[in-house]
Amino acid sequence: MRRLAAALAVALTLIAIGPRADASQATAGFSTSYQRIPGAGGIEIGAVVLTPTGQGDGPFPLVVMPSSWGVPNVEYVGQGAKLATAGFQVISYSSRGFWDTGGGIDIAGPPTVADVSKVIDWADQHTPADTERVAAVGISYGAGTSLLAAAQDPRIMAVGALSGWADLIRSLNPNETVSLQAVAGLLALGNVTGRPGPEMASLQTKFVTGDFDGAIGEAKQLAPVRSAATVVDRINARRPAVFLANAFEDSIFPPAQYTDFYTALTGPKRLLLAHGDHATPEASGAVGLPNETWTELAGWLRRYLTGADNGTDNGTDTEAPVQLKSQRGVWRGYPSWSAVGQERTSYLTKAGVLQAKESTGWSRTIGAGVPTVADSGVALVSGALQGLLSIPTGVVTPLVDRTFAGVWSGPAFDRPTVVNGSPKVHLTVKPSAASTSLFAYLYDVDALGVGSLISHKPYTLRGATPGKALPLDVALEATSWEVPTGHHLVLVVDTVDPRYLGRSVLGSTVTFSSPAGDPSWIGIPVAG
Repeated sequence: MRRLAAALAVALTLIAIGPRADASQATAGFSTSYQRIPGAGGIEIGAVVLTPTGQGDGPFPLVVMPSSWGVPNVEYVGQGAKLATAGFQVISYSSRGFWDTGGGIDIAGPPTVADVSKVIDWADQHTPADTERVAAVGISYGAGTSLLAAAQDPRIMAVGALSGWADLIRSLNPNETVSLQAVAGLLALGNVTGRPGPEMASLQTKFVTGDFDGAIGEAKQLAPVRSAATVVDRINARRPAVFLANAFEDSIFPPAQYTDFYTALTGPKRLLLAHGDHATPEASGAVGLPNETWTELAGWLRRYLTGADNGTDNGTDTEAPVQLKSQRGVWRGYPSWSAVGQERTSYLTKAGVLQAKESTGWSRTIGAGVPTVADSGVALVSGALQGLLSIPTGVVTPLVDRTFAGVWSGPAFDRPTVVNGSPKVHLTVKPSAASTSLFAYLYDVDALGVGSLISHKPYTLRGATPGKALPLDVALEATSWEVPTGHHLVLVVDTVDPRYLGRSVLGSTVTFSSPAGDPSWIGIPVAG
């Protein structure tokens, strides 16, 4: 596999970027080479190195690009060619345990993070890089690694973390509900393209043998050191310029954990969110095609690695730092995440209506463990269809079986309205079983009852006392969604979703209620 990856790195680099530029040419260009770089603990890292030519002798600001999970070092050569032509020294490498890089997959453990620093060390000795001006940039696994490296290495002045995670366990086990399709896909891809290290091998053994509680417990122990949210204070102390981008429908690393991390950052920061699934908003840009996210990131790197700011570079002080793109393709800017929408509260009623006035003293019971036509779609597919082709995850709301789901409908909007931010649901629930999973969905519904999924979130109750009522607060995923005039919102809560490892017990029940003094409600953030 290592020989194959090395051959691919050379061949695909030449195919993607054409012949190497000659250093004697007057025009700006770059040269390429495949290198074996010493990594942490003595392993070797397979890397594609792109060096500016025809632009003087340097030193050039350095961009280090660790690869995504299961993807070799050629992942970024298209974008790397653009950056090298613009005067950046670029090193794109296969992450530890994958393809032509040695070691075992440690799920972004300390050795994987230390590899970033080793690549910077090597660049200092073997390239015309300025290792006092360094950026760590990556997609997905490379994004998480880059954020963690910024907390460890003071030479990293800027970070581009695209479709990554800041909180690993919160991403893959949201509200104690394992993202089953995502985890299974990651494990399968890791085994095909790499060599599991002890941590991954132990987790996947428990997972495939059905010891889900054991796998979750072990993951919770591993996750803190692998989550940038854990070391945000250290990142803030070093103040690298952090550029975050993600997709609203990301089925592996959903955006709410990113928005919270963005809010916790105190240094220079920027957040871009658009519709799509994991990595779909920026994947085309990695191979060099025109791409909004990478254009913004290139401006960010120019600003914070070179000081260039002519008033037109994206990512400068001339633009609002938070940028949200609606499903209709409209970008809107805001000064902070808290400013993206003002919450409007609607109250749930026994009759299945969302209304402005409080409604208390009612209860309604549904059967648990039986799926309805409401669900969140298929991981990596449904979100991509939304982002690339504007095909939403849909439902015909009259067909949602009220025997197994709570359904509440709001009034039709008399004007176009933008749902912007993270909707919140407050319910009182009484499960008849100790374990129950709930799935909340918010739909944009037309006059015929055809709905498009705006946002959703799972929530699993473990160890509950059967028959005891519990107040429940669920923050749905972030969104930016334009609801047309005449459409209305519908909230659905059921107990089964194929994307997740649900814990609902067939034959059990869940009772929703709205006690006096604690009404059930949904808060919808609306752009002003």
